[in-house]
Amino acid sequence: MAIGQNKVVTMNYTLKDDQGNIIQTTDNREPFQFMSGGKQILPKLEEEVEAMIIGSKKNVKIPAKDAYGEYSEQAIQQVKKESFPADVELQIGMEFVANSPEGHQMPFVIKEIKDEGITVDFNHPLAGMDLEFDVELVDIRDATVEEMQHGHVHGPGGHHN
Repeated sequence: MAIGQNKVVTMNYTLKDDQGNIIQTTDNREPFQFMSGGKQILPKLEEEVEAMIIGSKKNVKIPAKDAYGEYSEQAIQQVKKESFPADVELQIGMEFVANSPEGHQMPFVIKEIKDEGITVDFNHPLAGMDLEFDVELVDIRDATVEEMQHGHVHGPGGHHN
C-alpha cells in the first residue's frame, strides 16, 4: 500500500557505500523522519519506502545516477582567492556555499590551494557512489496542518528546524 502525500514517515536506516563502509546511521540515535512527497529524501529511496509496511525491513541499493549523480569533472572550478573573505584562513576540505544566478545555494569544498587560485568542487560528497540503505519503517502518521504549511516535520511538542 502506498504511503501517499503529506505523511510523516519515521524510519531507522544505515547508509553504506558500495564497499560496505557505513556513511551514516540512526543506530544509537533517534529515528529519521521526513514528510512524504516533499522531496526530502532521494526519490528512489522514497519509492522503496512507499511500498513498505510498518515494522518491515528492506535493503535498498541505489546506483550513483539515481542517488547524487555521477561525479562530474565540470563541477571542478578554479576561483580567485579574492572571491573568499579576506579574514578567513583557507584550508583544503573547507566547505562554503555560493549562490547561483537564480539564487539557489550551491555548496562546495576547497580541493586545492595555490598562489594562482583555489580549486573548488561543486559535486555532492556522495556523487559517483552507488549507495546501499538498510531501512526499517518504524511509523507513519498524517502530517499536521502546520507541518504541511512549513513543509517539514516538527518534533514532539511543537516546531523545530
